Amino acid sequence: MGNLKRFGVSMEEGLLNKFDQLIEEKGYENRSEAVRDLVRNTIVQESTEKDEEFIAGSILIFYNHRQQDLMQELTKIQHNLHHEILATTHFHLDADNCLEIIVVKGAAQKIRAISNQLISIKGVNYGKFTAAPLNSFEEK
Repeated sequence: MGNLKRFGVSMEEGLLNKFDQLIEEKGYENRSEAVRDLVRNTIVQESTEKDEEFIAGSILIFYNHRQQDLMQELTKIQHNLHHEILATTHFHLDADNCLEIIVVKGAAQKIRAISNQLISIKGVNYGKFTAAPLNSFEEK
C-alpha cells in the first residue's frame, strides 16, 4: 500500500453520525477505509470525464422488447460500433422486459456518446453508464 500519510478531517456531528452509519452498513472496518474508497471513486469518476481518457465500462439498459423497431435499432448501433463494444449480455426478465449489459472500451468522449445514444433510444425505460479509466487501478 506504500507510505500511509495521516490527515485530519472535521465535520458536523450529524454528518459524521450518518457517515458512521454508512460505514457500518457497507461493512468497512474503519473510517479510513471508507474515506480512501470515496477518494478513489471520486478520482475515477473525474478521470472518466476527460475526453481523451481511455476507459472501459458497461452500459446497462432495461427495455420492453415489444417496442416497435427497438431491437433493430439496438442491433444496428452495436454493429456499427463493434470496435468499441466488446460484448453484450441479454437477459429476459419476464415476457416483455429485458436487461442488456453492454461492455465497452475506448476514448471517454466516444464511449459517453455511445452510452447516450443507446440510453436515449425510444423504448429504453432506464439506462446507466459506468466506467473507469484503464490506468486508474495502477498504484502511483
